[in-house]
Amino acid sequence: MAFDLQPVLRGELVLIRPLQAADHAALYAVACDPMIWDQHPAKERATPQGFAQFFRESLASGGALVVSDAANDRIIGATRFHGYSDCRSEIEIGWTFLARSHWGGRYNFELKQLLLRHAFRFVRHVIFLVDPGNLRSQRAMEKIGGIRDGTRPNAAGRQSVVFRISAGSEPGRAPR
Repeated sequence: MAFDLQPVLRGELVLIRPLQAADHAALYAVACDPMIWDQHPAKERATPQGFAQFFRESLASGGALVVSDAANDRIIGATRFHGYSDCRSEIEIGWTFLARSHWGGRYNFELKQLLLRHAFRFVRHVIFLVDPGNLRSQRAMEKIGGIRDGTRPNAAGRQSVVFRISAGSEPGRAPR
């Protein structure tokens, strides 16, 4: 069975669906917050030009997803599946960002749990590549049960910290 890179997934807090060209303005309204990119190497994503490039790449990836608040259907961020490998039984989840109003807990946890549950229908391992300077994302990965598993280059060629979650491993508990 082929990996479905753009599923529709619904939880109590978030709705995840394929990214569409019509989502540009609503997603930029979230991404224009420079604090989102403060620890990220691509800080230009907070600018109209930087975000436009990121958005085009996201659409072209074939695995980009938009994240909405399930309570009001308002777009609160995005994420992506990337690098599916049948022989390694692995997929990457990355390019994730959420509005600051939804940081620090339950929304990111549910988002990742929905993505992991979907991924484990197809693969045994999910990896997350995090910039070494992005301590906020590294802490978030540890909260959801990610285990550090060395380093490797990301899609842009920058060395990244690898976090791995394998099927059957116990995920972290939801923050309160």
